[in-house]
Amino acid sequence: MSARYPAIRAKDLGIKFYLRGAENPTVHSGMVRFLKRKPARREFWAVRNITVDIPQGQVFGIIGANGSGKSTLLRALARIYFPDEGELEIRGKISSLITLGAGFRQELSGMDNIYYNGIILGLTKQEIERKRQQIIDFADLGQFIHEPVRTYSSGMRARLGFSVAVHVDPEILVVDEVLVVGDAAFRQRCAEKMRELFMRGATVIMVQHNMDVIVEMCQRVMWLDKGHVQTIGEPLDVVNKYLASRNLPVLEAKPATPNPGVISGG
Repeated sequence: MSARYPAIRAKDLGIKFYLRGAENPTVHSGMVRFLKRKPARREFWAVRNITVDIPQGQVFGIIGANGSGKSTLLRALARIYFPDEGELEIRGKISSLITLGAGFRQELSGMDNIYYNGIILGLTKQEIERKRQQIIDFADLGQFIHEPVRTYSSGMRARLGFSVAVHVDPEILVVDEVLVVGDAAFRQRCAEKMRELFMRGATVIMVQHNMDVIVEMCQRVMWLDKGHVQTIGEPLDVVNKYLASRNLPVLEAKPATPNPGVISGG
């Protein structure tokens, strides 16, 4: 992937859902809709008019209140949702951490799910064989790796899901609140692994409610509100505008430390 091109480019991107009417359906309301040719569904634009370029090697954060469209946009960037309008261009191999472990087959063991998910994420069987022990060691599930995933706790599924996703060597990593799952030791391993990806030049797009994490890890930040971009810019500036809009205390600037994205050369 050439550094001359953005890893992700969106232009006037929009994603809509169809919502049923709020009223309880009755025979009468159905007849009224039929006679008036009134549609039973209405459109709801979760995100609209999203235009952004995310360069290769950049750590890009998305913030906003609940219902602002963050997760919808993230799913579009992960190729889970397709745009209803506008353009979306993605250059690079994507790995997503949107719902950790959601793609696991519950009846299969953790070991078998490593192969199952690895193939889904684009690895060959030979590549999975080479990475298998790294995945097992990082997940740190002990003998539970041989037990069915349906017996796992949410934290165990999170550890295995994260381990599989980050060991496929993604060029683009899409992350939704991964740093809030599991125990403190696991979250620290997650952060260290993500920094390793940054240093290798991976592009990272992350949704995160912890504003300290956003300021610490990101190079640029987008603030979404009701599906529309409010601003895109330097992390501390965007975060404090968002916090001020919600009458929350703003963050103080911290002494400069090496940003993971800066280390990666993005």
